[in-house]
Amino acid sequence: MSALPQKIAVLMGGPGSERAVSMATGQGVAKALRSLGAEVTEVDVKGADFELPAGTELAFIALHGTFGEDGTIQGLLELADIPYVGAGVLGSAAGMDKDVMKSLFMAAGLPIVKHVTILRSAWEAEPKKVQKLVESKLKYPLFVKPANLGSSVGISKAHDRRELGPAIEEAAKFDRKIVIEQGVGGNKQKAREIECSVLGNDKPEASVPGEIVPGKEFYDYAAKYVDEGSQLIIPARLSKAETKNVQQLAISAFKAVDCSGLARVDFLMDPKNRKMYLNEINTMPGFTAISMYPKLWAASGLKYPDLIERLIRLGQERHEEKKRNQYSR
Repeated sequence: MSALPQKIAVLMGGPGSERAVSMATGQGVAKALRSLGAEVTEVDVKGADFELPAGTELAFIALHGTFGEDGTIQGLLELADIPYVGAGVLGSAAGMDKDVMKSLFMAAGLPIVKHVTILRSAWEAEPKKVQKLVESKLKYPLFVKPANLGSSVGISKAHDRRELGPAIEEAAKFDRKIVIEQGVGGNKQKAREIECSVLGNDKPEASVPGEIVPGKEFYDYAAKYVDEGSQLIIPARLSKAETKNVQQLAISAFKAVDCSGLARVDFLMDPKNRKMYLNEINTMPGFTAISMYPKLWAASGLKYPDLIERLIRLGQERHEEKKRNQYSR
């Protein structure tokens, strides 16, 4: 087994809407890395002019959302030939774009909720036509989301036609593509929100699943990071067969977007028939000691510092594997 790198840069912050979450993640990761004996530099990536310290042996990406989770920073590190933790350019970009992600899930035969993707330009040009299209394909309530953003930023729940327009307008502030999903459970019942952590490269493993019971109507940004009242239940209250199904689906989702290193896979469970729907994959989930991703691994027997070490080794492994590729004859 190769030695752990000693000079590690933790990339955190970023210019996007998830900056505060990223700073908390980065500080938690940096503390754990120092406990492993690494020389750690915390790099606040405010824009394109950031610099990595000379001699950096590995980058631990703790950036969430735009510019950090969408393949952008990964491409830069690929060009610099610096090993890094997490998904590559393709896996990151596909995992970030909910429209592309759903297309890949469908191609892999995975169960997803009914949805429609619209463009901001189409909505601005012909809002009534777009509204008619959405209502012909889906039933209220609807969840309206920017295709490329995380931490539930820009997401709204539209209970009826009156709320649909403002929900689209809100999502359109953040992206040119807008994904509209049919709510699971209908008007009378809320879907159960199940999450599963995945770890690995070519042979990924899944943690025990957990469940989130939001303190609000759904697990939006405020419920995640501002308001108290949401409950984390670990392990989720599922049967053995349901648990195994979630784990298998999580691994299949991980492979479908060509992910590597880590991901948290989120599900919606219909409260009426207990059918499980794949909601999305997060290729750089929240990573503080109290975040769902490490808590699920802790419940599975892998402590936070050991999880960090595993991720570093997976980043090294992926870099070594890529060095085997030829780029000319």
